[in-house]
Amino acid sequence: MLIKQNNPVLQPELAVLFDDPRVAVRRDGAPDPKGQCVVYWMQRAQRGIDNHAVDLAVKIANLLGLPLVVYFAGISNFPHANLRHYAFLNQGLPDIEEDLASRNITFIMRRAPHESHEKLLVDVHAAFLIGDENPMRQPESWRKHLASRIQIPFWTVDTDVVVPSKLIEKAQYGAYTIRPRLYRLLPEYLHPYENLHAERHWKRPPKFQADSVQEDLTRGWKDLDRSVTPVDAWRGGTHAALKRLELFTGKLLQGYEQQRNHPETDGTSCLSPYLHYGHVGPITVALAVEAAAKANPKLRSARDSYFNELIVWRELAINFVRYTPDYDSPECAEAWAKQTIAEHARDERERIYTLHQLENAQTYDDLWNAGQLQMVRHGWMHNYVRMYWAKKILEWTPDIATAMKYCIYLNDKYFLDGRDPNGYAGIAWALLGKFDRAWGERPVFGKIRYMSGASTGTKFDSKLYIQQMGGTPAVADRLIF
Repeated sequence: MLIKQNNPVLQPELAVLFDDPRVAVRRDGAPDPKGQCVVYWMQRAQRGIDNHAVDLAVKIANLLGLPLVVYFAGISNFPHANLRHYAFLNQGLPDIEEDLASRNITFIMRRAPHESHEKLLVDVHAAFLIGDENPMRQPESWRKHLASRIQIPFWTVDTDVVVPSKLIEKAQYGAYTIRPRLYRLLPEYLHPYENLHAERHWKRPPKFQADSVQEDLTRGWKDLDRSVTPVDAWRGGTHAALKRLELFTGKLLQGYEQQRNHPETDGTSCLSPYLHYGHVGPITVALAVEAAAKANPKLRSARDSYFNELIVWRELAINFVRYTPDYDSPECAEAWAKQTIAEHARDERERIYTLHQLENAQTYDDLWNAGQLQMVRHGWMHNYVRMYWAKKILEWTPDIATAMKYCIYLNDKYFLDGRDPNGYAGIAWALLGKFDRAWGERPVFGKIRYMSGASTGTKFDSKLYIQQMGGTPAVADRLIF
């Protein structure tokens, strides 16, 4: 099937899509007139519904009179990923296939060593390529590399934020600077997705190579780190994410303001792993919370509190990674923080722990150990404990560079929501005072905010939390689901 070259409205309609603030043009040009389909390379936004990139790809495919193929490349060497991460990702693939099929869209997955993007584009005779925006360093390099090697248009879509990232044009100093900018734009961008249907169905050629989404994505990968095992308490995928969202908005939201800083209870949304993999988008979450608050006005305050986390702090983290090349280095600190870090670089630490001791929760601090065990066993840690966890690592390592190295290593290895802007922003906040202000002077920390075990442990039932994390995994699992 050839593209409708003679359609006089074709180019103006493409130009309208081109002007969408969510769209970044990686490679310009006209669609291949001999192309037989539009391809959406799915990477960051791993979902078949509520996905601006899918909607845009459907619009272009329908405009060109072509079917849409959604492609997922199962690479075996994603930086810092291990079996735990791949298992969670793998669980989401059948949901993508099912949800796309309901929209007349074909989902193709090819796994290493047969996951070449360029070969896939040739095999399906792609006329146009859509992809995801992703501010992280490695995925961004993949997009630039692919754009330099293909001959068809390549646009990426910023679908995992509420407000398109490019509209916040520079790095923001803190939540108080980005909040008014985001909230001013919310009415324009906080709307339901279109979830358009493709008009034409793609017919798979004979002997076309694709892998089953029902099988183990990692089978045969000899170099994959399998030492970090999957977590039974978590089930990946859009359908599980929506189930958790329903529980949160229907039951937990009413107690969110009182329970959100209580790690010993199930009081948060627990959606961060799903947001990280793109199994659910932030607009879907925000609209569900907004609907709950409209149905019950008593939830408006809880909605506002949750929006501050989901929208303000999450998109501040994405802004941080987007505009800060050294987001995982002490070099990203503000000038005041660099000065206080340098002034206290030689301060004596009362205790120094090795990475092995930290990884195995072998410190004197029972609260910190409980948080570390929650991370290792369950792939998640309550955010309030995460702040304390990172700050103690600064106190227990010889210098800021080592502290940051250890935090990132543990964050990326064990958390299901690790390797994410939120994780790097949280570490920078805890260790470097990023997004914060200068506090009173003290050893080791200088003017960076300090959190003591004595104070932190009195703000919730820390004894119960320690008991839960020190017990059997089944006990702690109930805190998540």
